[in-house]
Amino acid sequence: MSDALLLNVLLFLPLGAAALLAFVRGNANAVRLTTTTAMAVQFVVAALLYTHFDGAVPTLQAATSVPWIADWGVHYAIGLDGVNILLVLLTAFLGPLVILGAWTAIEKNVTLFHVNVLLLQFAMMGAFLAQDLFLFYVFWEAMLIPMFLIIGIWGGARRSYATVKFVLYTAFGSILMLAAVIYLVWSLQQAGGVASFAFADLLQARLPLDVQVTLLGAFALSFAIKVPMVPLHTWLPDAHVEAPTPGSVILAGVLLKMGTYGFMKLGFPLFPDATRLFTPALMTLSVVSIVYGACLALVQQDIKKIIAYSSISHLGYVMLGLLSLDLAGIQGAVIQMVSHGLVAAGLFLLVGMVYERGHTRELSAYGGLARQIPMFGVFFIVFTLASVGLPTTSGFTGEFMVLLGAFNAAWPQHLDGVHLPLVLSVTAVTGVVLGALYMLRFALTFVFGPEKAPHGPLTDLTLREKTVLGILTVSIFALGLFPDRALRKTELAAKTYQQIVSTSRLPNDAK
Repeated sequence: MSDALLLNVLLFLPLGAAALLAFVRGNANAVRLTTTTAMAVQFVVAALLYTHFDGAVPTLQAATSVPWIADWGVHYAIGLDGVNILLVLLTAFLGPLVILGAWTAIEKNVTLFHVNVLLLQFAMMGAFLAQDLFLFYVFWEAMLIPMFLIIGIWGGARRSYATVKFVLYTAFGSILMLAAVIYLVWSLQQAGGVASFAFADLLQARLPLDVQVTLLGAFALSFAIKVPMVPLHTWLPDAHVEAPTPGSVILAGVLLKMGTYGFMKLGFPLFPDATRLFTPALMTLSVVSIVYGACLALVQQDIKKIIAYSSISHLGYVMLGLLSLDLAGIQGAVIQMVSHGLVAAGLFLLVGMVYERGHTRELSAYGGLARQIPMFGVFFIVFTLASVGLPTTSGFTGEFMVLLGAFNAAWPQHLDGVHLPLVLSVTAVTGVVLGALYMLRFALTFVFGPEKAPHGPLTDLTLREKTVLGILTVSIFALGLFPDRALRKTELAAKTYQQIVSTSRLPNDAK
């Protein structure tokens, strides 16, 4: 079987599994098992494609391109490159773990829930694989529907408020992006006489600076909401708190990466001059997100909100790395995306597991869990240390490379004699300190404090739960100790991104 065919199997497997659930809908465990099996097969296919992927090849690999709406220049075009390869693998890797880790979390409408999870997996994978802007936008919008249903039907007491807020934020950004997509393709047609939505064609266009500024603003708003960057972050804590455990894991593990991936794949390379013009402002917002998210996490009493606000801070590092335009920073941003997906998934699974036992998320209701449920305590400390960037974990690799890249930022910018990249980099380091403060405070109360449980003694992790958390733990240390293979697969794409965005026609770049 060719790699191109394998990639199509990878994309459409969840869709086929969703259709198959119609035949097993009467048995909840059969539904769960069918979904897990389909996700596991998808991961095997993704792992096979990952091993076949050659990071030294500059062109798309395992590519398929078939005319879809020929008169508009729209193609069904998918493929693997150095930007999406790790995120495709992450999405497939987390798929079966989400279902296994929260096996008993969903008790009503089990079939409908798993159909929505499979449809969401299909849409997320499609957004990463798409190499046509029209196709990308279709998948981008398709993600909204199953996530809306997952929170709205299986969420908590304030799920209606959370879903409406989630939809309003994301739909507003998407409408602006749609307008920008139409104008971008029209501009390309006016210049060259050919309508095309292909990424490769769009990246060749160099639009006037004023047009780039307008279009970048529309794309950036849509992507920044998904990241989310301050001040567009307020939908995230509500969505996380009200979402069921699998929804929170998918949201933190994969969906938030859509924003950072969108910036790296489209937003910054399509509009390099505008990106260079607004790099100081965007880099400043990234640092604000790092520090502000960490400060908010420090004062939360809802354990889900602590992790939700920590995500804002951690993804601020991704944006900082992408905007540094330094090779180490760019590659560190990609590693940080994957690392955050693994660590946040583990933390949200742990929260879901303890919530199933204690039926509350209030931090003050728990204490001394290391003595009550020692295996839970061990895994919680492992993921806590990965979150704060302990050396040997993936969190250290990503953050270290991002901060190194930020200190070596490739855009000399001085304001009244102050070297702005240096100031922002030093400020970003305080986010590491604050991250240690809020996570260690969390662990001190949650795991080591006086023994407390909301409804009597708690039971320790089951074999299923230990297996899922063990797999995530191994992956975190594997990426932290041996990042070189992943870095080799992304290096050429990072250099290409660096070259495109750094090649600016702004007059002050020559200074």
